[in-house]
Amino acid sequence: MYCEFFLGLIATLTEARLAVTEDERVGIVRALLFEYLESPSLRHIRDPRSVVRLAERIIEKLDRGQSIWKKWDARRETIVRAVMSCWIPVEDLREYLNRMNGPTLTITDVEQRLRAFEEELSGTFHDEDFRDGCRAIYEKEKAEGTDLLAIIGRIRDHLELEEKRVEREREVARKEWEQQDLINREQRLHSGADCGWVRPTGSPFYYCRKNGRTFRLSQPNRDFVLLHQVSTLSHEESGIFIGKYQRRREATRALSVVAYSPDQPSA
Repeated sequence: MYCEFFLGLIATLTEARLAVTEDERVGIVRALLFEYLESPSLRHIRDPRSVVRLAERIIEKLDRGQSIWKKWDARRETIVRAVMSCWIPVEDLREYLNRMNGPTLTITDVEQRLRAFEEELSGTFHDEDFRDGCRAIYEKEKAEGTDLLAIIGRIRDHLELEEKRVEREREVARKEWEQQDLINREQRLHSGADCGWVRPTGSPFYYCRKNGRTFRLSQPNRDFVLLHQVSTLSHEESGIFIGKYQRRREATRALSVVAYSPDQPSA
């Protein structure tokens, strides 16, 4: 997928008549591609919408020729984009950028360029809960004399691990919630309170209670489900046949009417 995308992108850029020189074109495209591939989130890199946005940014950058941000070349912009969500102090970032070739940057120059990137890439930033950990890494590495670019790489590695950890924790929490919700619904069923569909432990059927009435759902085969109104949770009770449906979803919709209709006589 990615090979095809990049080959197509190269072909498009080769055919285009652009207002920048060949060397500038290579530098611009290389900077944007490297920046994209440095994302700590594999999910973000593989997202088709993100790839489309990348292609649009490359074409826009090349068509524009020269950035309206006069003090910013591709190298500086690549670094600024890389530090977003890494919580690097603006003063230190400005000092590092000013050691590179180019006009002298003020704090306002850096802050506003960061803000412009944030508005352009809204929704792609890391959780604020990661801030303290990133700042701690930065202060430690800075004290040891680590170069800023190396610190940025170290922080982005940390963010990738933290993102994976948070995803695992959320998955565990989701499963625990689902298990507890299942227990709660089964308890409500046995207590006689209204509840959503639940399959009691050891039962082949699903039950739910709505408007004080108990309903049972069975599935003789994969093609349909059968809905009955019952008075107990006994497997032997035949109950009152309500209807035959393709899926549980259709049976649930039917209950919104059946549960409030007059009781039908037993079959």
